[in-house]
Amino acid sequence: MHSGIVTIAGRPNVGKSSLLNALVGRKVSIVSHKPQTTRHRIQGVLHRAHGQVVFVDTPGLHSLQKRALNRAMNESAAGALHDVDLVLFVVECGHFTAEDEAVLQRLQRCNAPVGLVVNKVDRISEKEKLLPELQRLGAMRDFAFVIPVSATKSDNLRSLEAEIFKHIPEGPPFYPEGQVVAHDDAFTVAETVREKLTRNLHQELPYSLTVEVEHYERDGNLDSISAVIWVERASQKKIVIGENGETLKKIGTAARRDLEREFGRKVFLKLWCNVRENWSDDLKALRRFGLSGRD
Repeated sequence: MHSGIVTIAGRPNVGKSSLLNALVGRKVSIVSHKPQTTRHRIQGVLHRAHGQVVFVDTPGLHSLQKRALNRAMNESAAGALHDVDLVLFVVECGHFTAEDEAVLQRLQRCNAPVGLVVNKVDRISEKEKLLPELQRLGAMRDFAFVIPVSATKSDNLRSLEAEIFKHIPEGPPFYPEGQVVAHDDAFTVAETVREKLTRNLHQELPYSLTVEVEHYERDGNLDSISAVIWVERASQKKIVIGENGETLKKIGTAARRDLEREFGRKVFLKLWCNVRENWSDDLKALRRFGLSGRD
C-alpha cells in the first residue's frame, strides 16, 4: 500500500484544477477560464487498490500582489510546497512564461521531488513539435519525470498516475474508502456559487467578490442553505443582482442544480448580496472568509 500527499503547483490558468478533477474522477475544485479562480488549498483524494493519493490544488503562484488577498493566495500556495511527498509542476504546452519561470525558481527550495506535467497538449496541432518542446522543458531542472497530458480530454492520465505512485511512500491511507473531498458541504456550496458568479460576470468583478454560507440545515432529503455574496462597492452589488434580480436568480438556479447533482438531495438555496468595502485588502475580513493564506 502506498499513500502520499501530492501538491499541484503552477502559475494561474495552466489547468491545475482541471487536472485535479480529472485525476480524482469527479469535480472537486471549481474551474473557470479566468485566472486565479482557485483561492484555497483544495484537497481531492484518489483511491486505488494499491494505494491512495491526496492531491492539494493550490492557488496559482503569481507575481502581482496588489491586495492582501493576492498575497494570501501566494502564501497559501507556497505553504503547500512543504511537508509533501511530491510536487506536480504544471505548465501549459507551448506557453512557458516569466511567471512559470518564477514558480520554477520557488521549486528550487522544495525538498520533495518535482514532476513536470505539460498540460493542454491537445491544443498543439503540429504534433511533431511536441517532443522538442518536452525536451526543452525537461532540461530546465532535474525533474523526477516529464509527462504530457490533456486534463480536459483525460489524455495520458494513466501514465501520470503510474509515475505518481512510483514517487510516494508506503503507508496506510489517510482517508476512508469513498471520501473524495477533504472539505465540508458548506465549503462546496460557497465555491459552487462563486464558480457561477465567475462564469457569468465579466471583467474584474469576480475578483472583488466572495461567498459566505450563513445558514445550513439538513432535514431528511432537503438541504436549506442561505449564503451571502460579498462585494466591495454598491455599484458591484447592482451588477450581481441584475435588473429585477435576474442575474442573481440565474446564478442561484445554476448553483442549486449543480449542488443537487453533487449531493444527491434536494437543495433550497437563498442568496443575497451585501457590500463590505475593500474586503480583499482587509486582513480581518480575509480571516473571516477563510482566505488568510494559512488554511
